[in-house]
Amino acid sequence: MAESLKRNMVQRLDGRMVNAGARRGMLIVCATGCCCGHTERGFAPVPVDLYHSEWERRRLRNRVHLSQGGCLGPCPLANVALLLMDGRPYWFHSLNDPALIPILYDFIEELLAADQPLPPPPALAPHLFNGFSWDGVSAPAASAERLPAVAGDGILVLSQADTDLLALEQALDLLPDGFAPVRMAHVGRLADPAAIDHLLEQHLPAAAIVVARLHSPAAFAYGLERLQQWAAATGGFLLCLPAVEQVDPDLMARSTVGVPLAMLVSAYVYAGGAANLANGLQCLSDHLLASGWGYDPPVELPLHGIYTPPQPRRRGKAAQPAPPAADAPVAGLLFYRAHLLSGNTAFVDALIAGLQARGLRVRAVYTQSLKELNAAGMPVALDLLRQAGPVDVIVSTLSFALGDSEPHPFAQLDAPVVQALVSSSSREAWQRDGRGLGPLDTAMNVALPELDGRIIGVPVAFKTQAGEAAARSAPDPERIERLAGLVWRLAQLRRLPNAQKRIAVILTNSNAKAQRIGNAVGLDAPASLMNLFAALRAAGYEVGELPASGDQLIADLIGRCSYDETWLTTEQLAQAYRIPAATYQRWFAELPAEMQAAMTRQWGPPPGKAYVHGGALALAGLAFGNVFVALQPPRGYDMDPDAIYHRPDLPPPHNYYALYRWLRDEWRADAIIHLGKHGTLEWLPGKGVGLGATCFPDPFLADLPLIYPFIINDPGEGTQAKRRAHAVIIDHLTPPMTNAGAYGDLAELAQLVDEYYRMERLDPSKLPLLQRQIWEVLQRSQLADDLRYILQADHGDHRHEWDGSVLEDGTPSVLAELEGREVAHLLEDIEGYLCELTGAQIRDGLHILGTVPAGAQLVDLVYHLLRLPNLHAPSLPATVAAALGEDWRVLQEQPGRRRAGDEQWLTNADSIAAIENLCRQMLSRLNDADWEAAAIDGVLVDHLPANSDHEPVAAALRYACEWIVPRLRQSATDEIEHLLAALAGRFVPPGPSGAPTRGMAHVLPTGRNFYSLDPRSVPSLAAWETGQGLARDLIQRYQREYGAIPESVGISIWGTSLIRTAGDDVAQVLALLGVRPRWQRENRRVTGFEIIPLAELGRPRIDVVCRISGFFRDAFPHLIELIDQAVQAVIELDEPPELNFPRKHALQTEQALVAGGAAAEEAQREARYRIFGSPPGSYGAGMLQLIDGQNWSNDADLARVYLKWGGYAYTATEQGVPAETAFAAALSTVQVATKNQDTREHDIFDSDDYFQFHGGMIAAIRALSGRNPARYFGDNSDPARPRTRDLREEARRVFRARVVNPKWIASMRRHGYKGGLELAATVDYLFGYDATAQVLADWMYEQVTERYVRDPEVQQWLQEVNPWALQAIAERLNEAIGRGMWRNPSAEAQAAIDAILAIGEEQRER
Repeated sequence: MAESLKRNMVQRLDGRMVNAGARRGMLIVCATGCCCGHTERGFAPVPVDLYHSEWERRRLRNRVHLSQGGCLGPCPLANVALLLMDGRPYWFHSLNDPALIPILYDFIEELLAADQPLPPPPALAPHLFNGFSWDGVSAPAASAERLPAVAGDGILVLSQADTDLLALEQALDLLPDGFAPVRMAHVGRLADPAAIDHLLEQHLPAAAIVVARLHSPAAFAYGLERLQQWAAATGGFLLCLPAVEQVDPDLMARSTVGVPLAMLVSAYVYAGGAANLANGLQCLSDHLLASGWGYDPPVELPLHGIYTPPQPRRRGKAAQPAPPAADAPVAGLLFYRAHLLSGNTAFVDALIAGLQARGLRVRAVYTQSLKELNAAGMPVALDLLRQAGPVDVIVSTLSFALGDSEPHPFAQLDAPVVQALVSSSSREAWQRDGRGLGPLDTAMNVALPELDGRIIGVPVAFKTQAGEAAARSAPDPERIERLAGLVWRLAQLRRLPNAQKRIAVILTNSNAKAQRIGNAVGLDAPASLMNLFAALRAAGYEVGELPASGDQLIADLIGRCSYDETWLTTEQLAQAYRIPAATYQRWFAELPAEMQAAMTRQWGPPPGKAYVHGGALALAGLAFGNVFVALQPPRGYDMDPDAIYHRPDLPPPHNYYALYRWLRDEWRADAIIHLGKHGTLEWLPGKGVGLGATCFPDPFLADLPLIYPFIINDPGEGTQAKRRAHAVIIDHLTPPMTNAGAYGDLAELAQLVDEYYRMERLDPSKLPLLQRQIWEVLQRSQLADDLRYILQADHGDHRHEWDGSVLEDGTPSVLAELEGREVAHLLEDIEGYLCELTGAQIRDGLHILGTVPAGAQLVDLVYHLLRLPNLHAPSLPATVAAALGEDWRVLQEQPGRRRAGDEQWLTNADSIAAIENLCRQMLSRLNDADWEAAAIDGVLVDHLPANSDHEPVAAALRYACEWIVPRLRQSATDEIEHLLAALAGRFVPPGPSGAPTRGMAHVLPTGRNFYSLDPRSVPSLAAWETGQGLARDLIQRYQREYGAIPESVGISIWGTSLIRTAGDDVAQVLALLGVRPRWQRENRRVTGFEIIPLAELGRPRIDVVCRISGFFRDAFPHLIELIDQAVQAVIELDEPPELNFPRKHALQTEQALVAGGAAAEEAQREARYRIFGSPPGSYGAGMLQLIDGQNWSNDADLARVYLKWGGYAYTATEQGVPAETAFAAALSTVQVATKNQDTREHDIFDSDDYFQFHGGMIAAIRALSGRNPARYFGDNSDPARPRTRDLREEARRVFRARVVNPKWIASMRRHGYKGGLELAATVDYLFGYDATAQVLADWMYEQVTERYVRDPEVQQWLQEVNPWALQAIAERLNEAIGRGMWRNPSAEAQAAIDAILAIGEEQRER
């Protein structure tokens, strides 16, 4: 029967007495606020009916009132509820799962029954916070009165580790009857002093002894203070013990017992095990409570050993699973000793059972740490694994990494290592979190284990807790089954003869175009595939009859069936590999229900309509014996153009799933190879790391092993494949590098400038003629267009004003007005510009797997690897310059400066060219000597002055001979050998990643399973220096051009570049804000930031709007927190708005929002958003899909997509809150939009990402504000010389250095089909950047047409190797004309384009 309502008589204003009732509490639910329940804004619904029905069912009406109403705040934590019980508030956030509501009511009933405050149950604990400045109890300062005045008679054990408490639970059963009461509590999850006080109030009255085992004094500072007060007041005993083996004098000094006893008890705890802990407790009791129980000394238990799970108790006659066969593959399993000692082995037992269910024998080993080595230097645990015989696969649940010893310890077992993820959060928290695993789990259990070359698996266990008991790791059967499947397949690779293995090779084809098949960055995919075929055949794989070349293979693929609907015919669909509709429908029904719903909603019921012929799905591919080459199906945006505008999380179409399922179930592939960066599987919607069954990559790839050749300089996107598709990376070399060199008009202009300098000395009367000739070449070559940027640049000792006006003959006014010394300065500036153009690093062709450059190409590559200082060697040109008495840095800073009195070199540019030529001559000599270091001395004698210091040059050359060249040669071997090793189920050794020519030659050799970096060390000290330089140069450039400091900067930040640079972009953001990172001295890990005082900063703080990539969001959540905390701290500073632009803009935006009707709290929150990205589980910026689909008309369309795909706010407490309006408001104030490029191994027209993220930002700002922002490009390819350029200037540099450079075009012609692909892709990226950022001029379109379409040799070559690319180039150029981007094409250009389009139309009609 319901409890009656206690009387509470209240006199109303009319004098009447009313019984208002006196309830114990009130539950207030935010149901109709500004955020909670608003599903149209991305928030979860509020189950109003469930709240009410539970309240009614439990008959709480007279004890706890229920109110469901408006906003409670804070909005970022929606959905929010507040429970007020007996004067104490319990705030709960993110109550988005209806399953939590009954648990909340259970807690209410527990509070009612207990008649005292209680901590919430484990399921609610992650949701608890306090929204008040009070907590319903006395302030901590006054809480000393609540401490007991007299010690009790029991023992209280406090720990920050669940394993301690679990082990203690077992120890209690071994204590004698009558032993003092022992209580225990976990203090690692206590959020604030009030929670600590509450726990101590509960437990201290019964305690005579308190044992606190902690990581450090700082980890429980307030609690230690209170315990010390208790000990002093009561005479109770306090023991403070370190949680690690090392003695912590500071911690133990806080104990109130003698050091010998503290050390003895610590020995019991460290030895571990229930018996040791029981004896430790008896020891404590005898020493401090004079009990006389007696105790044995600590017994050292094995730190490592073989584990056998307990046999299950058999009940009835239920059938037991058959044990694996005696010759079945063996899986080694590694887990921590602490789990064994604490009895936390349920997940270990479940893993063993799951592996056995797949037919694997399991050899489980527990270990204290893999860093415990035997006399031979082998980890003891690994030695235990192999002592009993070989293992086929290793499953590790261990955190951290072993290190970088060579050979790697795992290589000695030569078995793949799968990382099974044991989460430190609950399953419910994991399910809710779009990132998947939290930052700590990602660092400890993913990023660091990747350093060991481990294959990243899935979560197999989650924390679960009942009441105040210690948390245990509960197994997840479904995820264990997924992991066991992968382990079994890896073992099969090891056991199956090569002749029986079936391998699928998938070629990227993301835009479904015939001209872009196998678009692997930096890699000639068709030629690499032919090399792979040869290696497979040599290794005994059954490889059928092959085409004569990679180009022919691509032609055969397209001829059989492609996904390019421009060229696809019904006949090709009919001859494709086909999946009957009924088969696919059966497969589709096995997907999780929510995935089925999403795909059906978007693409219709299975099998959909795309690529369906005769009731069957068509798949593009060709079989060559036991090797199947498939085209990856399109992602789907080309199939539904409208989806670009509203679905950044677009589910993949039916034929995408069909391919992977068909490969697994029908073709029966044993492994898949994704050939080159990158496909789209790893970018499908789902969690960032620690995937579940409803994340699209998981059921699509399922348990098929994935091997992924990937370019070494893109660790971010490769890491995405490792974490979201359990890929084994086989990194490969970048393309060979060379200098752009001089050609055509550039070469003529350089000669004229040199002649001008000579005539200054010999015959000044010829100077006017030479000036006219120079201007004629400038006009003819369109270099006059570059003049504005040349003139506006910072030349140190002079500058030129540029107003854009011209005379009647087209001569810039500023040029006509130059006189005397100004003309000399201009020529210096032109000379310097030409020097940078001709010396620019460009690609000399593409890489082919298993090859290394030779001859002059190798010499060029080695030079570029030595151009910057390396970790173990100085810069070669810098040391050669020093040997010649020159300063390389000074030469580079002012390359055009004339050299007074120097008869040999007229300008610094001449010096630079001579030094570079000398470097190449020396390297060429060493190449002739087969890179024998013994030849170095002779080379130095022949090329350097005798009286100079040769040793620095010798050091650089030795590095080339002893490190670079041997490792380049090793790369050629390892890229193929380690790919074959992965297919053989063997261990692929790990290796570092990065841009080798950025002073990172130490990342060689390739052929490794690359890793990224320890995310806790970002930004590094070196990155901070570079980031400050980027910030400083950006500000100075803006000041030169606009006469003021920019108030707001928009920046695009990618995870890949952050890994390569260890945080240059983040450092620049912090520097602009006026804060600096704070590092822990011992390990250089970033621990926070500190505000730089305005007096020291010397300028206003600049507002920064960050558009982060999806991988950055997934991999670096702690950096999002760092940046956001810095932003909020700066906004909170009490500084004048004119000196604190983040504060100024936040206040202005907040006022505007409030004036527009927004709630004050919501307005303040939205006004402070500065970090934006894709919605959780989604990736990209949307520009590529929009432009490829030609589905846009104006800037407003571009902005709409950019804002939709990136309009999700990320803060220290919010993960992807829908904030499109806030994103637009932030961008509308941006004055500078910048993007940094940290390596010259690619350029802005090499990739769609640059125009998507940077160009898209510029287009959005233009649409929102009606103007282009300052369009900047940060060049940090040389970390010591970061520079900022106008984006249009950078576009012209890249255009001249590579895009229309005959040297680059010739290098592409060596690569047939893939070379044609590169030309077509370059045109697409030019177009995309112009569409978004308006960076091209008509003459640039004209020259592309001249070089790519009108040149007879190039046109003929494209028709032969990739006619689809020639058509695509013509179509794109024609689109530029149609959209008015190319305003005045020449008649010749238009005619050439029309002729190519006519040929294409004729071919399609055949």
